[in-house]
Amino acid sequence: MSEESKDDLNEKLGQLRSEHRDLDDILTRMSDDHSINDLQLKRMKKRKLYLKDAITRLETELLPDMRA
Repeated sequence: MSEESKDDLNEKLGQLRSEHRDLDDILTRMSDDHSINDLQLKRMKKRKLYLKDAITRLETELLPDMRA
């Protein structure tokens, strides 16, 4: 993998982590508010899970091949 490609993946990883953190903060604050729409809350939780999966995939791509 080229350095430019690694840099692009690292940048994307940083963006995903930031969005995941932001959603976590929002969901924490929303959990105390009982007037929140359940559908909206579920969508945000699904988005957070999607981000976590995407972060894991990128981290795996960035790890050096252990068979080498």
